[in-house]
Amino acid sequence: MSRWKRFLEPHLRPVYQTVMRQARGLTLGVRGLVTDGEGRILLVEHTYIHGWYLPGGGVEKRETAEMALARELVEEAGVRLTAPARLLSVHSNERHYRGDHVLIYHCPTWEPCRPTSRGEIRRRDWFAPDDLPEGASAGTRRRITEMLDGRPPDLFW
Repeated sequence: MSRWKRFLEPHLRPVYQTVMRQARGLTLGVRGLVTDGEGRILLVEHTYIHGWYLPGGGVEKRETAEMALARELVEEAGVRLTAPARLLSVHSNERHYRGDHVLIYHCPTWEPCRPTSRGEIRRRDWFAPDDLPEGASAGTRRRITEMLDGRPPDLFW
């Protein structure tokens, strides 16, 4: 099934985005910068798109951003937050999808759990910030660098 998702996703994404644009004037996504005791960062690789990303996804109707983050971390990463995550930055994703914004949260306090995603995530792994995997997305790299360097975030994804 993942092969089909990877094949169909580039063709279906424009249709999906058009439908979402009609249904919503603004879309909001969340990503979790999950760190462990060794300072490593958790990244996920999806089955339907190339590259490594911070775990996360869209905020659904009747969900707060924090609720969406908690749900997405369990689904994609097998991580259950045990303390509130800290909002790091807000980014316009306008370059990739009109009207989209992404919130980045730092998630240092969590416990492992069974991931609930079925077929969406190919791999999950921990990486040292200075040794990110080949294929880590440019946005993922920028968010990690901004957090570690303590510099102001770029407002655009």
